[in-house]
Amino acid sequence: MFKKILVANRGEIAVRILRTSREMGIRTVAVFSDVDRTAMHVRMADEAFPLRGNTAAETYLRQDWILEIAKRSSVDAIHPGYGFLSENPDFAAAVEADGVKFIGPSARAIRSLGDKTAARRAADELNIPTVPGTKEPVKTENELAETAGKIGYPVLLKAAAGGGGKGMRVVNSKQELRASFVTAQSEAKSSFGDDRVYVEKYLQHPRHIEIQVLADEHGNCVFLGERECSIQRRHQKLIEETPSPIVDDSLRESMGEAAVRLVRSLEYSNAGTVEFLVDESKKYYFLEVNTRLQVEHPVTEIVNGIDLVRQQILIASGCLLPFAQKDVKRRGHAIECRICAEDPEDHFFPSTGTLTCYDPPQGPHVRVDSGVSIGDEVSMFYDPLLAKVIAWGENRNESMQAMTRALVEFNLQGVRSTIPFCLFVLNTEAFRNGEFDTRFVETHFESAQHYRSSNEEEIASAVAAALLHSGALSQKSVSTNHRPKMASVWKRMRLDTHH
Repeated sequence: MFKKILVANRGEIAVRILRTSREMGIRTVAVFSDVDRTAMHVRMADEAFPLRGNTAAETYLRQDWILEIAKRSSVDAIHPGYGFLSENPDFAAAVEADGVKFIGPSARAIRSLGDKTAARRAADELNIPTVPGTKEPVKTENELAETAGKIGYPVLLKAAAGGGGKGMRVVNSKQELRASFVTAQSEAKSSFGDDRVYVEKYLQHPRHIEIQVLADEHGNCVFLGERECSIQRRHQKLIEETPSPIVDDSLRESMGEAAVRLVRSLEYSNAGTVEFLVDESKKYYFLEVNTRLQVEHPVTEIVNGIDLVRQQILIASGCLLPFAQKDVKRRGHAIECRICAEDPEDHFFPSTGTLTCYDPPQGPHVRVDSGVSIGDEVSMFYDPLLAKVIAWGENRNESMQAMTRALVEFNLQGVRSTIPFCLFVLNTEAFRNGEFDTRFVETHFESAQHYRSSNEEEIASAVAAALLHSGALSQKSVSTNHRPKMASVWKRMRLDTHH
């Protein structure tokens, strides 16, 4: 068993890994940027070393610095968490070359599956259905235009070397191609150090379903059920649950078998997630493989009673999986809500500031994975995820009730957050009935915003008229040019009184 692990990450996932490591009696090393010098993961680790700078490129993506710190601190293994270097095969290879264990799949497996185009080719060879698209990254605008024309609009541009919605753009027409291509390449480069982009057909009303797999280094592999991940904004998930409202035993078994067959074909080991799109007729298409731990892994842990981080560490140290597929037993239903520092009323624009109040919920069947505390500064440099609230129940209705109670109790001040959005989702008829798809935000939330905004402008105009009549305002201050500003102020006042 490892004696010391370096966690090459930050925020709630770094804290999550540190906690399991401590339970296992393993010493830990943290790394931190200038802005993270007093962060929770730094305070929790046994040792911590600085990465001078603030941006991801200056700090958490600096392979050379992280490897040097690993040498200096004499660690046995490095856990990459998710994001940053977690799906970088060159980093995994460099870690192994230094005689340190990479807690994740091999560099070869990451190249074969973490690269989205290579994964599509592997799925095709195994006759696993895939969404129509390219098997290789597109190199030029002309090639992209020709491919998109053959596939048919709308199409989806995706980063070949990463996930999490980074480097993804929906293109509805040829006129949008150039700008979308440049933007997707730029975002892919800044997020993953790789600007390659591929293209696939954009399905209009799919469900996003993923299968969690665990595989050891001795050829054993199991899947731990599915996760429903269709509630998204900008192709990034905000609410996940297991089991999915639309997946029956037959579909679950079929997707699970396909996922296991795919990872086994490439001698994959450690945790991984095989993602699918499911259309309205419940036909599924392979999407990609995330060769790492997922943000939404806690819902799988709670329903299966398995600590996935512990299993990652045990597998990396050479242990056999302690259970077979027949031993996997799921119980109840779990939902996860991501609490991000974003303003849902302003197109989910990132919100920065100091956490003047941070009081997460507690109580039965509620878990909070967090990487911040009161007084912390939320900066512009990294992903806005602050915490994840996970609620469990014997059935879906009970888990939704527990989640609603938890979100109402969550007192977070100093930045805007996605808590109001999550409450909105939980209270929509479509979500409660399980009748939604990946366009939920556009179909339900944005249309509701438009309706509320229209009403607020009417109210603001009525208030202005009353003030004008009383002489408290001049005619100029309520001119047409000022009404949008007044409506914006009205909306801001309503948001400020949410908690």
